[in-house]
Amino acid sequence: MNEPDKPFQFLFRVRYAECDAQDVVFNARYADYVDLAATEFLRAAGLDYRELLESGLDNQVVRLELQWRAPARFDDILCAEVWLAAVGRTSYTLHTRFRLHDSGDLVASAEAVYVMVTRADWRKTPVPEWLSDKLAHGALGRVTDQSGHQN
Repeated sequence: MNEPDKPFQFLFRVRYAECDAQDVVFNARYADYVDLAATEFLRAAGLDYRELLESGLDNQVVRLELQWRAPARFDDILCAEVWLAAVGRTSYTLHTRFRLHDSGDLVASAEAVYVMVTRADWRKTPVPEWLSDKLAHGALGRVTDQSGHQN
């Protein structure tokens, strides 16, 4: 799938505790950021994670690739742009791009592969069509802002 014109956007502020001795966001925090952005992407797409669990399904990250381009620092507002990159039979891939909100400068990008599993025995299972539809279309153009900044 191609990157959409208007991917989902999640705005959040870097907290002091997320920075390291070099006064930049510690590299491992980006895995947390990817997870947070993916959760908000699913919520914006109309999927309550509890709904997925109650249906007997879950997803697990099986691959996460991160690439850093520039530092982010305490109190910066980051914009995570998230979109569906691919849907396979039992997995889907989300791309996330992190930009500084004020300048638009690219900070990092990530690709995460999720495998669908049954909660009963944790075996791979097909991605349901209703979930594929929500992933592909549900969050396009939506913005979730938890940064607390004033426009």
